[in-house]
Amino acid sequence: MGQSVSAAKLRSRPDWNHRQRSKPKSTALICPMQAEETEELERSNTDESSDFISDLPDECLACIFLSLSPADRKRCSLVCRQWLLIEGQSRHRLSLNAKSDLQPLIPSIFSRFDAVTKLALKCDRRSVSIGDEALVLISERCRNLTRLKLRACRDLTDAGMLAFAKNCKGLKKLSCGSCAFGAKGMNAVLDNCPALEELSVKRLRGITDGAAAEPIGPGVAAAALKTICLKELYNGQCFGPLIIGAKNLKSLKLFRCSGDWDKLFPLIVERVAGMVEIHMERIQVSDVGLAAISNCSKLEILHLVKTPECTNAGLGAVAEKCNLLRKLHIDGWKANRIGDQGLIAVAKSCTNLQELVLIGVNPTKLSLEMLASNCPNLERLALCGSDTVGDAEISCIAVKCIALKKLCIKNCPVSDHGMEALASGCPNLVKVKVKKCRGVTSEGADWLRSTRGSLVVNLDINLDIGEHLDASASDGGAQDNGIEFPPMVGSQIGASSIASSSTGRSTSFKLLGLMSGRSFVACTLRRLASSSRS
Repeated sequence: MGQSVSAAKLRSRPDWNHRQRSKPKSTALICPMQAEETEELERSNTDESSDFISDLPDECLACIFLSLSPADRKRCSLVCRQWLLIEGQSRHRLSLNAKSDLQPLIPSIFSRFDAVTKLALKCDRRSVSIGDEALVLISERCRNLTRLKLRACRDLTDAGMLAFAKNCKGLKKLSCGSCAFGAKGMNAVLDNCPALEELSVKRLRGITDGAAAEPIGPGVAAAALKTICLKELYNGQCFGPLIIGAKNLKSLKLFRCSGDWDKLFPLIVERVAGMVEIHMERIQVSDVGLAAISNCSKLEILHLVKTPECTNAGLGAVAEKCNLLRKLHIDGWKANRIGDQGLIAVAKSCTNLQELVLIGVNPTKLSLEMLASNCPNLERLALCGSDTVGDAEISCIAVKCIALKKLCIKNCPVSDHGMEALASGCPNLVKVKVKKCRGVTSEGADWLRSTRGSLVVNLDINLDIGEHLDASASDGGAQDNGIEFPPMVGSQIGASSIASSSTGRSTSFKLLGLMSGRSFVACTLRRLASSSRS
């Protein structure tokens, strides 16, 4: 920033700089020593007065600004008018507080930021959001918009979405949550935005519940759609025509959407056979739906989270036909309907498996040994909330899982003996995370660290009373269970870009409940102490 400040100061005297640079040299006869002194003086004056930053082309400054953080960009925009102009013209991403008082500022904001292609409009739940008129103004000034995120814009209606869609036909990604427009507004986007590739919808309040719900899709956008994510919709099945019509769909994610999905999956798979990723959480699906999904021969990523009607038979059907499966997440929700039988079927048919996450599932040494032997590329393994994973199972993993790089163990009956087995096994292991395993002590973790110096060992033995296993894999639930797996190479895993506020609220309630319980115990002890003294 030192150069920037000097540049701003020197900018106020450009004529003087120009005169200094173009000043002709004297042709009078002078002695050699005097000539050298004169040239040295002129050179020093030129070096001191030169403003090299101002000589940079605007394109170079724009490239520099693109590599800066938002805070640094704001600071740079205050240096001079030129930088203010270039910073605004080179900014492609913008996030605005979408309260109703934003509307009169829209012309000035988008006069400065006239190259925005990615826009986020977020309003808090207690405020009045922008309406249709403001959205239309934005769409008229941002006709090159490719990404739009709407959060809690409850005053937007179907008419506003229609006008927006007609002005921004190049939209490629739409994410909306807690908005009030309905099926007509969504259909307006699908009918006018043929380049739409990603659609994420959460709590769309305007969708009618029941048989009277207006179907959504397919529209002209169905041909380009590659990712559909539906969250917390009372009647998510009204998106059925859109899903069925999206022939090039690669990723389908369904979170807590009501309705019987067993009836819809056969129709989806019949038309959309190229899906690579399917994520299902807390939806009504059984082995019938899994049997239909098994016809997706290109399936590589499957998440079954809290779907208690899915059993070993359904998982076996998927494993038998989906041989390209390389990432499998199962949250059995302690229902004991998926176990060794289903996992053995996966081990026999899915030899390309690279990542396996088992939450609330009780595998034994039999299935784990089969998985370790038949899946030579298994690099990431997480075992959470399992009553059957003990030292013997960890020893089996240590001996058999040669390619394993990351291991997560949470709330399992494992002790220091299991840690000792890891010291001599899994030669490629780089990280071990152990959480809430009562038998593992800090001494055992320290011994493992000292034995394998390059191995990262994270130990969390915090055992809070009353805390239960919340193994939701959505909205960061995988990280909540200590699973920190990076995206798989060659795949575009869109773990949902929208964080669920419901998860945050439930966590807050748990903490409040825990704190209130502790304060109640403390008050009781104080009362007992005072009574004993008296």
